[in-house]
Amino acid sequence: MKRKTQLILRYFQGSRRYFVCAVLASFVTTALNAVTPQIFRFGIDRVLEGGGYLYLKDHLWALSLAIAAVAVLSGISTYITRTCTSQAGENFAKNLRDALFFHVQRLPMSWHDQNQTGDIIQRCTSDVEVIRNFVVTQLLEVFRTVFLVGISFGMMASMNRKLAFVVLLFVPVVVIYSTVFYRLIARRFTDADEAEGELSTVVQENATGVRVVRAFGREQFEMDRFREKNEAFARLWIRLGTLSGLYWGVGDLITGLQVATVVVLGAVEAVHGQMSVGEFVAFASYNTVLVWPVRGLGRILSDMSKAGVSFDRVGYIIHGEEEAYAGLDSAGERDGEKSGYGQDLKLPERTDIAFSHVSFAYGQGERVLHDVSFAIPQGTTFGILGGTGSGKSTIVQLLTRLYELEEGTITLGGVDIRKLPLDWLRRRVGMVLQEPFLYSRTIRENIAAAAKDASMEEIKSAARTACVDRSIRNFADGYETLVGERGVTLSGGQRQRVAIARMLLQKAPVMVFDDSLSAVDTQTDHEIRQALKEHMKDATVILISHRITTLMGADRILVLNQGRVEETGTHEELIRRDGIYRQIYEIQMEREAVSHGSF
Repeated sequence: MKRKTQLILRYFQGSRRYFVCAVLASFVTTALNAVTPQIFRFGIDRVLEGGGYLYLKDHLWALSLAIAAVAVLSGISTYITRTCTSQAGENFAKNLRDALFFHVQRLPMSWHDQNQTGDIIQRCTSDVEVIRNFVVTQLLEVFRTVFLVGISFGMMASMNRKLAFVVLLFVPVVVIYSTVFYRLIARRFTDADEAEGELSTVVQENATGVRVVRAFGREQFEMDRFREKNEAFARLWIRLGTLSGLYWGVGDLITGLQVATVVVLGAVEAVHGQMSVGEFVAFASYNTVLVWPVRGLGRILSDMSKAGVSFDRVGYIIHGEEEAYAGLDSAGERDGEKSGYGQDLKLPERTDIAFSHVSFAYGQGERVLHDVSFAIPQGTTFGILGGTGSGKSTIVQLLTRLYELEEGTITLGGVDIRKLPLDWLRRRVGMVLQEPFLYSRTIRENIAAAAKDASMEEIKSAARTACVDRSIRNFADGYETLVGERGVTLSGGQRQRVAIARMLLQKAPVMVFDDSLSAVDTQTDHEIRQALKEHMKDATVILISHRITTLMGADRILVLNQGRVEETGTHEELIRRDGIYRQIYEIQMEREAVSHGSF
């Protein structure tokens, strides 16, 4: 509860005055509504006490004017309540969504590996909306109901204390039974909310992987998988609806008993002269007014289960441990003074890279790297060869601290990377992955993503170096061609080359190509490497590939086998040895010869 309260107060910045205004305005509305039964009471009693028709005729205008005045003032206060509630709610939701999005950017890759994208999206949207509705609507209703109970009970007690006490007895009954249902609904809603997250994940995965689904004819499989999740989701909500129906049914019974009790006992009191007819009518009006807010209070207590679950789900993200991401403030802007690193730390000027006795495992799994050591001098090209699962990509992910090192050390320019500001490190290591991510924007915007201020000539120059300029110019809209979601409108090779052009604009002193030429033919591969060689004269380059022709021009090549360093050396040195590198080389050369001979 303490964490939930802190979360509300933290993101209510700029909204508190609106919320207070809404509470006060709702109190005014409630007080004005409590005046109306007293007007009817006064009029009825005056007529029955002897005033009769003539009194009603002479004073009807005054009674009508009083009721109209109350209605006008009540309407104004209701307008203020709604306006302030809307302002407070949207500000609160905006602050919370901003905080969630910024925090997700800082959570480590290990956290993202353990959480599904669809579930994260739901936590940042649906759960935020549930919390917003509770904080600015239901919480406001709690305050209003408590005030309504107080003022209505005061009015009732002033007219008949015994009958007011009877009404008061029903309040704890409603609260107790609502609390019982609250606990039951909380468990059911948790299951339903998690099922919705799984359903969202299925839809998200299917939408992003639509090409794979179509290519392998998995449409029926995906429909069956969605149907299974959808049916489970529907069953949980049907059970929740059944429980809610029982809650409202029992509530109607209690409400009916309360109204009947007041009518019967009130009539008896009026007959015996313990209260006037006007007081009886006013008392019955207060009871009717009181029934639904108290009933609503029970509903709100039940709905707290939903808000409680959403608080926990959102809190799971908010309280997730961030990366040591120096240089970013709470608004996502760079701020070196808030880095948290000592002012005496001297950032390295060189880009020599050294791995020393590095071992690593993802989570509680088996080790991917075993005592790996190697060095990459500044300005050289370093190749890494290895089979699937040999740890090639893990080396790069550790270098950029996408995952934190467990054993051993990695240095950049002689400084342990764990001592370097994370944003500084990642801006100096450019990466192109085998499956690059492209935004649903134009090709120009995708290339310029790493340098928003880049000129059109710089963008074209980077595209020419990546050997993709000609392909882009063949499109009808050229560089303004819209790229579909995740770049689906481009071929695999075109996506890789656009990603290379984007990385070149970053002008990072260390450039990593993680099997990023796998989707292009050998000739294009050669052309790109020649163009990159001229462009990256002073850069430290790491080439990861399964294709030896891509690596053979590197200054030094590292061969990995099941996470261990099998051999290192130049292409010529490795060819002379009877090792894995030579075996792979002979196999690939034989295949290439056969391939050329087949045409």
